[in-house]
Amino acid sequence: MEVLEKIFYTAGILCLLYYVIIVFYAGITADFAWIWPGAAVFLAGAGGVLHIRNRLPGAVVSFLLIIMAVLLLSFGAVLFQIGKEMVRKPPADLDWVIVLGAQVKGRTPSRALKKRLDAAAKYAAENPGTRLILSGGQGSGEEITEAQAMYEYLQKNGIAPERMLKEERSTTTKENLEYSRSFVEPDAKVGILSNNFHIYRALALAKRCGYEAVYGIPAPSDPLMQPHYLVREVFALGKEKLVKNI
Repeated sequence: MEVLEKIFYTAGILCLLYYVIIVFYAGITADFAWIWPGAAVFLAGAGGVLHIRNRLPGAVVSFLLIIMAVLLLSFGAVLFQIGKEMVRKPPADLDWVIVLGAQVKGRTPSRALKKRLDAAAKYAAENPGTRLILSGGQGSGEEITEAQAMYEYLQKNGIAPERMLKEERSTTTKENLEYSRSFVEPDAKVGILSNNFHIYRALALAKRCGYEAVYGIPAPSDPLMQPHYLVREVFALGKEKLVKNI
């Protein structure tokens, strides 16, 4: 038990250190960064329960440990599902690829969006019969719609304009998929392209929106931010489940 107690405390400290790193690296104090201090408190609490277990009734200790184990196992199971879609290879010659929007800074795609666009350009070059739907409206701090920024970036990178359609109303992943569906034939094979951690949720939403032959196309993600994105995605999936989007 003492070894397990130390593991919990060490993991809590690592969570706090990672929180400091990502805040300095990406300035995301409002972007679910609170998950990491929260995780640190949870892990320290688990270590604390083990530390004082001899002073608590056995039934209380067992109950708390069971709750913690269920939470950790459930968390791990969801991460496993996300991870499977992160490495799955998409089929060739899809009819359409929907490129999901992400933040645009002025007129310039963010790092995350550039990774999506580079993956879209690569897939389009390898599959000349595939057309792209660029999906994303205009948000705060964006001079143009995300779809327009994607269009301009891909055109500069060799994708012909006639292969691209713009969907410029959406502000969420669910809306990306709902609004893009009007461009897609009922029997079309459709790829959903996003950063790898986002594919599992995007596919679940797509199936709920009525897409049938749908496949994920994972783009890379920032290696330093990947743990944060994965943990954040578990909470995002929980939210989508609560509001019955998936």
